Amino acid sequence: MRREHARTIVRESESPRVLAYERTRVRNMNSITLTGFDLNWENIRGVLYTLPKVSLSPKAKEEMEKSRRIIEERASGKEPIYGINTGFGKLTTTRISPKDLEALQENLIHSHAVGVGEPLSEPISRLSLFLRANVLAQGYSGVRSELVQFLCELINKGITPVIPSQGSVGASGDLAPLAHMAKVLIGEGEVWFQGERHKTASVFEKIGLQKLSLATKEGISLVNGTQVSLAIACDVLLRAERLIKLADMIGALSVEGNLASFAPFDERLVKTRPYSGFLKTASNLRKMFLGSEMNLSHKNCERVQDPYSFRCIPQVHGTVKESYHFVEKLLATELNATTDNPLVFSETGTILSGGNFHGEPIALAMDTLTMAMAELGSISERRVAVLIDPNFLIPNPGVQSGFMIPHVVMSALVSENKTLSHPASVDTIPTSAGQEDHVSMSCWASLKAKKVVANIEKILGVELLAACQAIDLNANGNKPGKGTKAVHEYVRERLPFLKEDKHLSSQLEVAYKFVAEEILIDVAEKTVGNLEI
Repeated sequence: MRREHARTIVRESESPRVLAYERTRVRNMNSITLTGFDLNWENIRGVLYTLPKVSLSPKAKEEMEKSRRIIEERASGKEPIYGINTGFGKLTTTRISPKDLEALQENLIHSHAVGVGEPLSEPISRLSLFLRANVLAQGYSGVRSELVQFLCELINKGITPVIPSQGSVGASGDLAPLAHMAKVLIGEGEVWFQGERHKTASVFEKIGLQKLSLATKEGISLVNGTQVSLAIACDVLLRAERLIKLADMIGALSVEGNLASFAPFDERLVKTRPYSGFLKTASNLRKMFLGSEMNLSHKNCERVQDPYSFRCIPQVHGTVKESYHFVEKLLATELNATTDNPLVFSETGTILSGGNFHGEPIALAMDTLTMAMAELGSISERRVAVLIDPNFLIPNPGVQSGFMIPHVVMSALVSENKTLSHPASVDTIPTSAGQEDHVSMSCWASLKAKKVVANIEKILGVELLAACQAIDLNANGNKPGKGTKAVHEYVRERLPFLKEDKHLSSQLEVAYKFVAEEILIDVAEKTVGNLEI
């Protein structure tokens, strides 16, 4: 019996500092053995950050050899089997003669490797390669075990395909991007190697690696999958996880800086609408506020209620958390899912053709996450709008402009996110002469989500600085809460209070880095304990 798919989470970031941070978490990861069904957090981190040795398990090799024998027996038979002895897409009715079966697979790679756009980052491309190897290791694809072993060897030698970011519609898999990955196996295309971009053939020659000749079914099995959409989505998901925590922390700084009420975060109130995300958000805020002298100083003020962007933080941030967990569940399933066509069931010798390559789960997941993260940016902008009114958080307004234009910048990014939040998954465009008539747009959904998350990092960076400035201006000698104080002090040790319009751009760049890293989360959690998501 095959093992059930394991629930898995992936984290990946392009920030060099985060890279160093993540390496400390997987420093003991020396090797990964692929079974096809049990990728875990540490495995994925290892591939992204520490490059452990990757190998194929004996059991997986045995399963692959069983299904391979079935492919070899059936390929030259009279029965038409899609992608094995027929053409592809609309050409599925075209029979391929036995002497052309291997040429069919290599021609597929040549014809499909026409992606465009900037290449994906090396870590995401490496993750795509690794995830595809895991799918093939399951034994449902009917490819030789040598193929997966070759993919493992590429990872082990630090050879990563250069994969263009555009050209996939997310049905029949990420055909064009994965074809660029597959070209590397036959010694063509380009690769990242030792930090530079090279022709694949030159790297193979340099290290003495022989290219692979594709056998029957192997070309289509390399490109029929969702692994590029998925690799990008995993990057987005884990960056989003960090930002959701940071949004609670930075929102807490803004609440303190605005001398806003803590009443909306009272557990008794939030429990009357008991969404898990609401409860977690309010709990996070209460932890950050613990022992606040600033709150006590305005306990009897005349303000009755604060703007929604402050008192509705549990409801907005909390719903973002609910959306995050919905997305996490879908992607966790996808990580160990079989995405190929046709599939071989060695127990019965059956070959079934279906649609497991369709990227709809990823597309809908990424559209959901995009909209949720855009809301984090939107409410953040509103909090800063309140904080800067009327004096733009500067001691001498008029002569000084303070946070006037940083707010304009974050407003531009919020507006951009609204446009990017139009769901990719509601669009479809028929391809392959109508044979592939409903597509998911999963790759674009993932890329779009990545843009939004990058914008949120900047938006929260502006709020972080603005909130710290507001605390300085409004504290009047009173200390903020235990958690907000720890974060505020960390920022102030590195970025001074803004007395006049000098070096704000450079300060913002540092703030953006704080948000792109996990260091602020560590600062807070070492002080107040775990913050929930």
